[in-house]
Amino acid sequence: MQTILNTPQAPAHDALVEKKSEFIGDAAHVATLDEALAFVETIRERHPKARHVAYAAVCGGADGRLSERMSDDGEPSGTAGKPILDVLKQSGTTDCVVAVTRYFGGILLGSGGLVRAYSSAASLAMKAAQVARIMVARRYRVRLEYPQLARFQQVLAQVGGRQTDETYEANVVLTAVVPLDAAVRFEERVRETFNAAVTPDPMDLISVPVPVAE
Repeated sequence: MQTILNTPQAPAHDALVEKKSEFIGDAAHVATLDEALAFVETIRERHPKARHVAYAAVCGGADGRLSERMSDDGEPSGTAGKPILDVLKQSGTTDCVVAVTRYFGGILLGSGGLVRAYSSAASLAMKAAQVARIMVARRYRVRLEYPQLARFQQVLAQVGGRQTDETYEANVVLTAVVPLDAAVRFEERVRETFNAAVTPDPMDLISVPVPVAE
């Protein structure tokens, strides 16, 4: 699976004109369908005079399950949301929303014309996006004594992991994010390095976007 890195605040963007109707595509990375809906509302606010803002979103994948949502926003059924969703599916993209805004030009396009226009606008937005591959990772909660921190960070870096959510009080408590294919090796190295005095507590699986080198 892949995703995109463009944020809802700075989405990938492109547009086309078909028989005087303008179709504007915007694509952004989102973690949930609720975030996708919020993004679509910001697009509506940017285009208060637009006739339609159709969209599609796909989220999930770390556990093998995907969630989808789409809307034709008043266009004939199946002519707007589904073509946008098909673009996402055919590219194998998840954690992504694409909104296509239409300014009506006065000429009816027919069902086939609408499908082509919405699909093309969505494809243009995706081509303008920064693509990333999806890496499945395991999160761990780890408690350390202060003298152990530097050595732990070395072990984490050796397996391609990173740390987040640090709190520094009597001990250091942090979240380690480790690529799933390195999780067993990570646990073994931590156990060996600290003679079993440190035990990473496994948490959930998450999807992590990794930029694709051009």
